[in-house]
Amino acid sequence: MEKLEAALNKAREMRQTALGAPQGPGGRPAPGAAAAVVAAVPDQFDWLALPAISVPVGKARRSRISVLFGGKESTPYDLLRSRMVRTMKEKDWSRVAVTSPGAACGKTTVSLNLALSMARQKDLRIMLVDLDLRRPTLHKAIGHQPKHSFHEVLDGSVAFADQAVRIGDNLIVATNNSPARHPSELLQGAATRERLDEIEKLWKPDVMIFDTSPMLASDDNVGFLGNVDCALLIAAAESTTLANIDLCEKDLAQLTNVIGVVLNKCRYADDTIGYDYGVYG
Repeated sequence: MEKLEAALNKAREMRQTALGAPQGPGGRPAPGAAAAVVAAVPDQFDWLALPAISVPVGKARRSRISVLFGGKESTPYDLLRSRMVRTMKEKDWSRVAVTSPGAACGKTTVSLNLALSMARQKDLRIMLVDLDLRRPTLHKAIGHQPKHSFHEVLDGSVAFADQAVRIGDNLIVATNNSPARHPSELLQGAATRERLDEIEKLWKPDVMIFDTSPMLASDDNVGFLGNVDCALLIAAAESTTLANIDLCEKDLAQLTNVIGVVLNKCRYADDTIGYDYGVYG
Protein backbone atom coordinates (compact mmCIF):
# COMPACT_ATOMS: atom_id res chain seq x y z
CA MET A 1 0.00 0.00 0.00
CA GLU A 2 2.83 2.42 0.81
CA LYS A 3 4.36 1.91 -2.63
CA LEU A 4 0.96 2.38 -4.28
CA GLU A 5 0.27 5.59 -2.35
CA ALA A 6 3.73 6.90 -3.21
CA ALA A 7 3.11 6.19 -6.92
CA LEU A 8 -0.26 7.95 -6.84
CA ASN A 9 1.22 10.96 -5.05
CA LYS A 10 4.03 11.14 -7.58
CA ALA A 11 1.54 11.08 -10.47
CA ARG A 12 -0.44 13.92 -8.90
CA GLU A 13 2.73 15.93 -8.32
CA MET A 14 3.67 15.46 -11.98
CA ARG A 15 0.27 16.72 -13.05
CA GLN A 16 0.41 19.73 -10.72
CA THR A 17 3.92 20.52 -11.93
CA ALA A 18 2.73 20.40 -15.53
CA LEU A 19 -0.09 22.81 -14.68
CA GLY A 20 2.25 25.25 -12.94
CA ALA A 21 5.42 27.07 -13.87
CA PRO A 22 8.58 25.20 -14.91
CA GLN A 23 10.58 23.99 -11.92
CA GLY A 24 14.14 24.88 -11.03
CA PRO A 25 16.48 23.19 -8.53
CA GLY A 26 14.77 22.03 -5.35
CA GLY A 27 11.30 22.37 -6.90
CA ARG A 28 11.50 26.18 -6.97
CA PRO A 29 10.24 28.06 -10.07
CA ALA A 30 12.99 28.59 -12.59
CA PRO A 31 14.14 32.21 -13.02
CA GLY A 32 11.78 34.08 -15.32
CA ALA A 33 9.47 31.06 -15.57
CA ALA A 34 6.34 32.80 -14.26
CA ALA A 35 6.72 35.67 -16.70
CA ALA A 36 7.30 33.26 -19.58
CA VAL A 37 4.15 31.30 -18.76
CA VAL A 38 2.04 34.45 -18.54
CA ALA A 39 3.40 35.70 -21.82
CA ALA A 40 2.90 32.38 -23.58
CA VAL A 41 -0.79 31.77 -22.87
CA PRO A 42 -3.86 33.90 -22.18
CA ASP A 43 -5.45 33.86 -18.73
CA GLN A 44 -8.44 31.86 -19.95
CA PHE A 45 -9.92 30.84 -23.27
CA ASP A 46 -13.41 32.10 -24.12
CA TRP A 47 -16.02 29.37 -23.63
CA LEU A 48 -18.64 31.38 -25.48
CA ALA A 49 -16.44 31.39 -28.60
CA LEU A 50 -17.07 27.66 -29.06
CA PRO A 51 -19.96 26.56 -31.32
CA ALA A 52 -23.17 26.04 -29.36
CA ILE A 53 -25.38 23.00 -29.90
CA SER A 54 -28.68 21.89 -28.42
CA VAL A 55 -29.99 18.38 -27.96
CA PRO A 56 -33.23 17.76 -29.91
CA VAL A 57 -36.14 16.82 -27.66
CA GLY A 58 -36.75 13.52 -29.44
CA LYS A 59 -33.08 12.58 -29.23
CA ALA A 60 -32.97 13.53 -25.54
CA ARG A 61 -35.90 11.25 -24.76
CA ARG A 62 -34.48 8.34 -26.76
CA SER A 63 -31.08 8.79 -25.11
CA ARG A 64 -32.67 9.00 -21.63
CA ILE A 65 -31.25 12.45 -20.94
CA SER A 66 -33.64 12.88 -18.03
CA VAL A 67 -32.00 15.99 -16.59
CA LEU A 68 -33.22 18.11 -19.50
CA PHE A 69 -36.83 17.43 -18.53
CA GLY A 70 -36.55 17.81 -14.76
CA GLY A 71 -39.03 16.15 -12.42
CA LYS A 72 -38.55 12.90 -10.55
CA GLU A 73 -36.41 11.31 -13.27
CA SER A 74 -33.83 14.07 -12.80
CA THR A 75 -33.70 13.77 -9.01
CA PRO A 76 -31.24 10.81 -8.76
CA TYR A 77 -28.72 12.63 -10.95
CA ASP A 78 -29.12 15.83 -8.95
CA LEU A 79 -28.47 13.90 -5.74
CA LEU A 80 -25.41 12.28 -7.28
CA ARG A 81 -24.21 15.69 -8.52
CA SER A 82 -24.54 17.31 -5.11
CA ARG A 83 -22.68 14.51 -3.34
CA MET A 84 -19.90 14.43 -5.91
CA VAL A 85 -19.43 18.21 -6.06
CA ARG A 86 -19.23 18.40 -2.26
CA THR A 87 -16.68 15.58 -2.04
CA MET A 88 -14.58 16.91 -4.92
CA LYS A 89 -14.48 20.40 -3.44
CA GLU A 90 -13.51 19.06 -0.03
CA LYS A 91 -10.65 17.05 -1.51
CA ASP A 92 -9.66 19.62 -4.15
CA TRP A 93 -10.37 17.19 -6.98
CA SER A 94 -11.31 18.31 -10.49
CA ARG A 95 -11.07 15.21 -12.73
CA VAL A 96 -13.39 12.21 -12.53
CA ALA A 97 -13.48 9.16 -14.79
CA VAL A 98 -16.77 7.33 -15.31
CA THR A 99 -16.43 3.64 -16.11
CA SER A 100 -18.24 0.31 -15.76
CA PRO A 101 -17.37 -3.38 -15.53
CA GLY A 102 -18.74 -4.17 -18.99
CA ALA A 103 -20.75 -2.77 -21.88
CA ALA A 104 -24.40 -1.65 -21.72
CA CYS A 105 -24.25 -0.46 -18.10
CA GLY A 106 -25.26 3.06 -19.10
CA LYS A 107 -22.04 4.90 -18.22
CA THR A 108 -22.41 7.35 -21.11
CA THR A 109 -26.01 8.08 -20.09
CA VAL A 110 -24.94 8.68 -16.50
CA SER A 111 -21.94 10.80 -17.59
CA LEU A 112 -24.11 13.02 -19.77
CA ASN A 113 -26.89 13.45 -17.22
CA LEU A 114 -24.36 14.13 -14.49
CA ALA A 115 -22.60 16.78 -16.59
CA LEU A 116 -25.89 18.49 -17.45
CA SER A 117 -26.98 18.41 -13.82
CA MET A 118 -23.69 19.97 -12.71
CA ALA A 119 -23.99 22.60 -15.45
CA ARG A 120 -27.28 23.79 -13.92
CA GLN A 121 -25.08 25.27 -11.21
CA LYS A 122 -24.06 28.39 -13.12
CA ASP A 123 -21.01 29.02 -10.94
CA LEU A 124 -19.46 25.77 -12.20
CA ARG A 125 -17.72 25.18 -15.53
CA ILE A 126 -18.05 21.56 -16.62
CA MET A 127 -16.18 19.67 -19.33
CA LEU A 128 -17.44 16.28 -20.58
CA VAL A 129 -14.99 14.25 -22.68
CA ASP A 130 -15.61 10.99 -24.53
CA LEU A 131 -12.60 8.77 -23.84
CA ASP A 132 -14.22 5.49 -24.80
CA LEU A 133 -12.05 5.43 -27.90
CA ARG A 134 -13.03 1.92 -28.97
CA ARG A 135 -16.80 2.42 -29.04
CA PRO A 136 -17.49 6.16 -28.80
CA THR A 137 -21.21 6.89 -28.34
CA LEU A 138 -21.46 10.30 -26.69
CA HIS A 139 -21.90 12.08 -30.04
CA LYS A 140 -24.84 9.81 -30.84
CA ALA A 141 -26.46 10.46 -27.47
CA ILE A 142 -26.53 14.22 -28.08
CA GLY A 143 -27.26 14.04 -31.81
CA HIS A 144 -24.02 15.74 -32.84
CA GLN A 145 -21.68 14.56 -35.60
CA PRO A 146 -18.32 16.27 -35.05
CA LYS A 147 -16.02 17.05 -37.96
CA HIS A 148 -13.03 15.93 -35.90
CA SER A 149 -12.56 13.46 -33.06
CA PHE A 150 -11.16 14.16 -29.61
CA HIS A 151 -8.58 11.44 -30.15
CA GLU A 152 -7.17 13.73 -32.86
CA VAL A 153 -6.74 16.37 -30.19
CA LEU A 154 -4.82 13.87 -28.08
CA ASP A 155 -2.48 12.94 -30.92
CA GLY A 156 -1.84 16.62 -31.67
CA SER A 157 -3.38 16.79 -35.13
CA VAL A 158 -6.39 18.95 -34.17
CA ALA A 159 -6.74 21.88 -31.78
CA PHE A 160 -9.20 21.49 -28.91
CA ALA A 161 -11.00 24.70 -29.89
CA ASP A 162 -11.63 23.23 -33.36
CA GLN A 163 -13.18 20.06 -31.98
CA ALA A 164 -15.16 20.94 -28.85
CA VAL A 165 -18.67 22.37 -28.68
CA ARG A 166 -20.77 23.70 -25.83
CA ILE A 167 -24.25 23.10 -24.47
CA GLY A 168 -25.36 26.27 -22.76
CA ASP A 169 -22.74 28.66 -21.43
CA ASN A 170 -20.86 26.44 -18.98
CA LEU A 171 -20.75 22.90 -20.40
CA ILE A 172 -18.12 21.93 -22.97
CA VAL A 173 -18.49 18.57 -24.72
CA ALA A 174 -15.69 16.82 -26.64
CA THR A 175 -16.73 13.80 -28.71
CA ASN A 176 -15.42 11.39 -31.35
CA ASN A 177 -16.81 10.58 -34.78
CA SER A 178 -14.87 7.31 -35.05
CA PRO A 179 -12.80 4.90 -32.94
CA ALA A 180 -9.09 5.58 -32.47
CA ARG A 181 -6.62 3.29 -34.19
CA HIS A 182 -4.51 2.48 -31.12
CA PRO A 183 -6.58 3.63 -28.13
CA SER A 184 -4.61 1.90 -25.38
CA GLU A 185 -1.26 3.27 -26.48
CA LEU A 186 -2.74 6.73 -27.03
CA LEU A 187 -4.43 6.92 -23.62
CA GLN A 188 -1.40 5.64 -21.76
CA GLY A 189 1.08 7.92 -23.51
CA ALA A 190 2.73 10.99 -22.00
CA ALA A 191 1.28 13.14 -24.80
CA THR A 192 -2.25 12.50 -23.52
CA ARG A 193 -1.31 13.71 -20.05
CA GLU A 194 0.28 16.81 -21.55
CA ARG A 195 -2.74 17.59 -23.74
CA LEU A 196 -5.16 17.24 -20.82
CA ASP A 197 -2.98 19.41 -18.61
CA GLU A 198 -2.85 22.04 -21.34
CA ILE A 199 -6.63 21.98 -21.84
CA GLU A 200 -7.24 22.31 -18.11
CA LYS A 201 -4.76 25.15 -17.81
CA LEU A 202 -6.15 27.16 -20.74
CA TRP A 203 -9.88 26.55 -20.33
CA LYS A 204 -10.02 26.31 -16.52
CA PRO A 205 -12.97 23.92 -16.00
CA ASP A 206 -14.07 23.31 -12.42
CA VAL A 207 -14.90 19.66 -13.18
CA MET A 208 -13.69 17.42 -16.01
CA ILE A 209 -15.77 14.27 -16.56
CA PHE A 210 -14.23 11.51 -18.69
CA ASP A 211 -16.51 8.83 -20.13
CA THR A 212 -14.00 5.98 -20.33
CA SER A 213 -14.15 2.43 -21.66
CA PRO A 214 -15.41 -0.51 -19.54
CA MET A 215 -12.86 -1.92 -17.09
CA LEU A 216 -13.14 -5.53 -18.24
CA ALA A 217 -13.12 -4.78 -21.97
CA SER A 218 -9.50 -3.69 -22.42
CA ASP A 219 -6.43 -2.26 -20.70
CA ASP A 220 -7.22 1.32 -21.81
CA ASN A 221 -7.87 2.55 -18.28
CA VAL A 222 -4.82 0.98 -16.65
CA GLY A 223 -2.43 3.68 -17.77
CA PHE A 224 -4.95 6.49 -18.10
CA LEU A 225 -6.54 6.57 -14.64
CA GLY A 226 -3.38 8.03 -13.13
CA ASN A 227 -4.42 11.25 -14.91
CA VAL A 228 -7.63 11.67 -12.89
CA ASP A 229 -8.37 12.37 -9.25
CA CYS A 230 -11.16 9.84 -8.82
CA ALA A 231 -13.46 7.40 -10.61
CA LEU A 232 -17.17 6.59 -10.55
CA LEU A 233 -18.16 2.97 -11.25
CA ILE A 234 -21.46 2.32 -13.06
CA ALA A 235 -23.13 -1.08 -12.66
CA ALA A 236 -26.30 -2.35 -14.35
CA ALA A 237 -28.85 -3.81 -11.94
CA GLU A 238 -30.11 -6.28 -14.52
CA SER A 239 -26.81 -7.68 -15.73
CA THR A 240 -23.70 -6.75 -13.73
CA THR A 241 -22.71 -9.42 -11.21
CA LEU A 242 -21.61 -8.64 -7.68
CA ALA A 243 -18.34 -10.42 -8.41
CA ASN A 244 -17.60 -8.06 -11.31
CA ILE A 245 -18.51 -5.00 -9.23
CA ASP A 246 -16.18 -6.14 -6.47
CA LEU A 247 -13.37 -6.95 -8.90
CA CYS A 248 -13.60 -3.62 -10.73
CA GLU A 249 -13.88 -1.61 -7.53
CA LYS A 250 -10.68 -3.22 -6.24
CA ASP A 251 -8.90 -2.62 -9.55
CA LEU A 252 -10.03 1.02 -9.57
CA ALA A 253 -8.83 1.52 -6.01
CA GLN A 254 -5.32 0.50 -7.12
CA LEU A 255 -5.35 3.09 -9.93
CA THR A 256 -7.15 6.10 -8.43
CA ASN A 257 -9.66 7.10 -5.76
CA VAL A 258 -13.13 5.51 -5.99
CA ILE A 259 -15.67 8.27 -5.38
CA GLY A 260 -18.67 5.94 -5.55
CA VAL A 261 -20.65 3.17 -7.23
CA VAL A 262 -23.84 3.88 -9.20
CA LEU A 263 -26.48 1.17 -9.55
CA ASN A 264 -28.10 1.96 -12.89
CA LYS A 265 -31.16 0.55 -14.66
CA CYS A 266 -33.10 -0.11 -11.45
CA ARG A 267 -36.81 -0.63 -12.09
CA TYR A 268 -39.42 -0.72 -9.37
CA ALA A 269 -43.05 -1.74 -9.56
CA ASP A 270 -44.10 0.96 -7.08
CA ASP A 271 -43.85 4.35 -8.80
CA THR A 272 -44.31 6.19 -5.52
CA ILE A 273 -40.88 5.14 -4.23
CA GLY A 274 -38.75 4.53 -7.29
CA TYR A 275 -37.42 5.99 -10.50
CA ASP A 276 -36.40 4.58 -13.84
CA TYR A 277 -32.80 4.96 -12.67
CA GLY A 278 -31.48 4.35 -9.20
CA VAL A 279 -28.31 6.14 -8.18
CA TYR A 280 -26.43 5.28 -5.01
CA GLY A 281 -23.05 6.68 -4.01
